[in-house]
Amino acid sequence: MVESKNHQFHIAIVDAGIAGLALAMALHKQDVSFTMYEEAKEYSTVGAEIGFSPNGMRAINLIEPTFRPLYEEICVGSKGEDAKHIFFEGMLLEPGFGCGQSWHGDSAWSHPDFVRKSVSTGLSLRQTGAILIGAQAHRKALLDTMNKFIPPDHARFGKRVAGIEQQSDFVKLGFPDGSTATADIVAGAARIQSVVRSHVPRDTNPSQVAPVYAGAYCYRGVIPMTEGYEILGDLTDVAKFYFGQGRGAVTYRISGGEVSNYLLCVADTRDGWKSKDAVTERVRPDVVMSDFQGSDTDEAFRRLLSEAQPVRWGLFHHLETSTYFRDRAFMIGDSAHASLPFQAAGAAQGLEYAVVLSRILAELANSRNLHATKTSTIHASPGPRTTQYAVHVLKDSLSSRPN
Repeated sequence: MVESKNHQFHIAIVDAGIAGLALAMALHKQDVSFTMYEEAKEYSTVGAEIGFSPNGMRAINLIEPTFRPLYEEICVGSKGEDAKHIFFEGMLLEPGFGCGQSWHGDSAWSHPDFVRKSVSTGLSLRQTGAILIGAQAHRKALLDTMNKFIPPDHARFGKRVAGIEQQSDFVKLGFPDGSTATADIVAGAARIQSVVRSHVPRDTNPSQVAPVYAGAYCYRGVIPMTEGYEILGDLTDVAKFYFGQGRGAVTYRISGGEVSNYLLCVADTRDGWKSKDAVTERVRPDVVMSDFQGSDTDEAFRRLLSEAQPVRWGLFHHLETSTYFRDRAFMIGDSAHASLPFQAAGAAQGLEYAVVLSRILAELANSRNLHATKTSTIHASPGPRTTQYAVHVLKDSLSSRPN
């Protein structure tokens, strides 16, 4: 591994998702030693699309200013100059989509200072003068782009962290093959079900370990834009949210506008999810289609559903999290605050945490206080909104250790 000037202080990052990669980028930028462990053999394509909302774009700019030009190359927004300020446009699931109703054409979430994607003139997002910026990209393309800012020898793929053991002055990670690794601090950036989530609240609040079913599930799919036009016409040009009774659909463009990504969502009872310890379940195609039967649903959505994999994705979140750290282990990303997708806020929160925590960790690394008499504590508490968290850093007196 390439050593840095802060090689004595080492961070282990569990999971190479958005939050984990953002933290890795930020630590590398500040010359803090780290290793990132990822269970998968390569970056996941689960979810197909990921987007950074305006606060996320500001956060990634603070982490790595040169990231934005590369992001612009892979992200895409709505089609047409008159649609660049639209975040989403609301329509109906019913036949005709509500096109003939009085509100049609005036049902978009938009802002004159918001730009979903750089304009077609070739100007960058910064050159447009936009204040608020957001756009979508294919998940794997985004992860691959973020990975360009991380030295290859800092990532370990195919390494699932199976256990965490804390000592007074280090953390030991255990792997299924019997091997181990140590670090001064472990950052749990893993998915909603993770070993770090199990470790942090396990002793004090065991009921907070498992994610909570939110009473809804969805089907996901991607199709070539040519098929999207055949099914929905030019409605595919602008990101849409289609509302129905107990059901809904979301569509938007990805992959340079060549692919249409969509979600078909279904409301369920709070105890409706029966697949224990799993957030997805495979169902029969006829069961899938039955979720969108009825005269109150446009045939277009059944056509989209027929193209989707017969897999239900349960929507889970963490309703309660009394603490985000335990001694030398802390959580960020979905491991800390798994949220529902409807505000597209989860990725941006992970980026914000990466900005703040990387600077705290860099300060600790620079202090060389590896064997402190007291551990610096990082408290994260809910702010006035559910998508906003205040991060408070309380530093105790640390005893220095000779280099």
